[in-house]
Amino acid sequence: MKFKIKKTPPKPLKKTTLNRFLRKRMIIYVLPNVFFNFIIAYASFNELGYTHFFAGNQCLARLTLPMAIFLPVVLTIDIIKRITDAAEQHAIEFAVDDQLNLKKLMTRLSILHGLITGSLVFLSLMFAQFILSEYYKLDATAMAVLVGILAGLLSVLFTYLPVWRLRKYLYRTVASLDTN
Repeated sequence: MKFKIKKTPPKPLKKTTLNRFLRKRMIIYVLPNVFFNFIIAYASFNELGYTHFFAGNQCLARLTLPMAIFLPVVLTIDIIKRITDAAEQHAIEFAVDDQLNLKKLMTRLSILHGLITGSLVFLSLMFAQFILSEYYKLDATAMAVLVGILAGLLSVLFTYLPVWRLRKYLYRTVASLDTN
């Protein structure tokens, strides 16, 4: 006997434009990411007096590198999935090309975004370590704020960047052209 798990259909969406859809998603992504990444960074620093870039238990790289790698991956997959679901439900004015291999695009883009962002953050930390003294102590509270701001910037960037790549495969529907 085979067990089949029925896929739940996506929640019906209201009709909107792509820009409004993206703005709403961006707000939904930014606020929790900034808040939770700040709280996690602030709580993970045991001694609030200081921290280092790479040395010790409470280093800055331990918090920023996983965030810089996994946040773009998750956001890229999520925003592409949500846009294609909205296009299938005719909630936005665009439709997705039938020839598009969606899973391949999501996988390729998410891995690429994660690697590039992780590399850039790692190089930034290495550059800062090189410029500043090896024994330079960073303020833990300021670094927690910096991690929160970085999470917010990554959330904004990776709400719009995957859509920019997906636009090659989007086309306006006839119904949306008639209403304009």
